[in-house]
Amino acid sequence: MKKNLRNILAVGLGLMTTVAFAQDWNVDSRTRIDMGGDNDKMETSQRATLGATWGGTNWGIHGSTVVNYDLESPQNAASLAVYEAYASTDIMGYANLTIGRQALNYGSGMIIGSNEWGAERNTRDGMTFGLNLDMADVTVIYASRMDSATLTNGSAMMGVNASKSEGDWTANLLYTSATMTTDDVDGEAMTAMGLDLSYNMMGGDLALNVGYNTASNGTVDQDMTSIGATYNVNESMSISAAQTTYGENGFGSIYGSNYGSGAGSWMTHGNMGYLNNSDQMMSIGGTYAMGGLNLGVHMHTVSNDVDDTYERNAM
Repeated sequence: MKKNLRNILAVGLGLMTTVAFAQDWNVDSRTRIDMGGDNDKMETSQRATLGATWGGTNWGIHGSTVVNYDLESPQNAASLAVYEAYASTDIMGYANLTIGRQALNYGSGMIIGSNEWGAERNTRDGMTFGLNLDMADVTVIYASRMDSATLTNGSAMMGVNASKSEGDWTANLLYTSATMTTDDVDGEAMTAMGLDLSYNMMGGDLALNVGYNTASNGTVDQDMTSIGATYNVNESMSISAAQTTYGENGFGSIYGSNYGSGAGSWMTHGNMGYLNNSDQMMSIGGTYAMGGLNLGVHMHTVSNDVDDTYERNAM
């Protein structure tokens, strides 16, 4: 009797421990409909993410999976993959260390972003070391990924991000250096820097934003600049306008960035993507919220400072 009671208590303690540590479960489902083709095209894609987080006072473990399903696929095949899997711990209250596969977002996301809109989002296998300093929140980033088939091709990235918010303004500075490896030979390092500034006026109804991004591979220097403003007309409606300009060498895609390239960027990244050399884009738009439903529309006009005959429109 005592042995059976002991076994029951042990099982009960194990169940209670599991429940106590299962801190959070989350499910996210998104549906995308593409009607941008000819002959009444309508392609529907479904993405579902299931995640769980366990943790204690100074530690945490997170894992999530993602399922993508194309409703119009002839094979009706679904793909299953690991989205995030990492462990984090607090270091004596001064820093936080996270190791594993993570979806990272810093600043505007032009250089490091997770691309939450796309079916295949960006993640990095590596570590982040966050320092909670009085002057700023500083994060050191390291990520590496190798081709499992050859073990001779891959890439490595190191970076530092610093952000600061005080009163009505916010600043974020990101610096990264990425190296591609082919047949065990490292290529030239591609460095990138992004500076994002924002300021709220009129009691927070008007938000001003400025972004400046540069990249270099030791031979070619690239840059892009963006300025924008968003005005909250009321609690439900806001309007925005922005201008983005690219330098004479453009601004190319950095390893794992949040932006695509070309017309296909709408389906892969949900944005206009990186533009061409010397391109300039004007954007206006608005959003309206009705309870749990949010509606938004944006119009983009792209011109070129060198070619006066070039113009591209998207909505």
